[in-house]
Formats: sequence, C-alpha cells, structure tokens
Amino acid sequence: MRVLLVEDDRMIGEVVAQSLKEASYAVDWVRDGQTALNTLATQVYDVVLLDLGLPKRDGLEVLRGLRGKNNPVPVLVITARDTLDDRIRGLDSGADDYVLKPFEMTELLARMRAVIRRKGGVAGPVLSNGVITLDPATREVNRNGDTITLSGREFSLLMALMARPGAILSRSDLEERIYGWNEEVDSNAVEFLIHTLRKKLGAKAIQNVRGMGWMVSK
Repeated sequence: MRVLLVEDDRMIGEVVAQSLKEASYAVDWVRDGQTALNTLATQVYDVVLLDLGLPKRDGLEVLRGLRGKNNPVPVLVITARDTLDDRIRGLDSGADDYVLKPFEMTELLARMRAVIRRKGGVAGPVLSNGVITLDPATREVNRNGDTITLSGREFSLLMALMARPGAILSRSDLEERIYGWNEEVDSNAVEFLIHTLRKKLGAKAIQNVRGMGWMVSK
C-alpha cells in the first residue's frame, strides 16, 4: 500500500514516515500544499495523510482541489486544529477521517486501515480469498490454518494483491504500491518477491497472467 504524507513539520514527518515503513507501507513525503497537489495529479495512492497548516497551499485548499478533480483517494486529516468548526470544515471539504495531534501511531494506522477498507468496499478487518487470510492489523498471514512468516516487502506485495482478488496487477502496479520515491528497485525485484511468496504459500497461491501481471484468485 502506498501513502502520501503531507506534513511540513520535519520531526513529525520523520517519525510518521519511519513508522509507516516499519508497518510495510511505501511512503512519499511532501512538505507543502502545492507540491501535494502536483504529486496527486500524477501519482496514485491508497491513502493520503494531510496536515492542514501547510505552506504555499493550506491543507483545506489541497483537499478541495483534490475533490474538485473527483479524486476519490481516502484522505485522513492529521492536525492540531482542534475546534469543532475546524473538524466540520475538514469533513465537509472531503476528508474521510480526522485525527488530532498529538496522536499515537497505533491509532493512526488503525484509522488508515479503516478508510482503506471503506474505499475497497470491505467491511471486515481481515482480507481473505478462502485459502489465504491476511490481517493488516497484526500482519499475520494464514494459509489453510497455518501461520506464515513474511518479510515486510513480501507482506506489502501480498496485501496489494489480496486487496483486489481476481484483479491483475502489473509489475509497475506492484512497484508503485511497495516502493517509495527514494527507494532503489531492482529490475527483477517483484519477480523475486513473488518467487519467495510462492515458496512460502504454495506454487498456486499467486497466478501469473502471461504478459500482463499477477493475481490471487477470488
């Protein structure tokens, strides 16, 4: 899953970005509203974490600009603006949820998972296709009742596939979901991760659609 973090405070940004990486998210971090709008015009994200007090363009301007272009990406506002009017303006401008600073990363991650589930039309917290079960909260993966240990990258790739069972994701689709801007990507990185996942989950767990990409069955 790929996250855009829009936060101008360096200390907060560094802590949040590192926590997201440790939770197996790919994260891109920008520090002003105009760069956020420019980025969102060209990149696809699973969720946006948006501060409101930003230089160049205020967070509410970013939010209204995003929704004005009918971009449906889930947006979680993270801000110190704690008045009722501020919260109402944020939600009415198109935010999916609102978290006040200071916050615990465990709560932020839980709220992220919730808005991502709602976007995908999934009510429950666990992803499953009847054979493989993946819990984003505990990062636990089960296959036919057996618990499987995955690396962070393996978990991130499997989560991208499990979020859309039956959908074919290309190499570039998967790279975008598991790597951030500043991370080097080897030409065969995705193939290597799929190879290791098949060794752990079974050869038929991830299907290759020749010339198109990979998928997990519904």
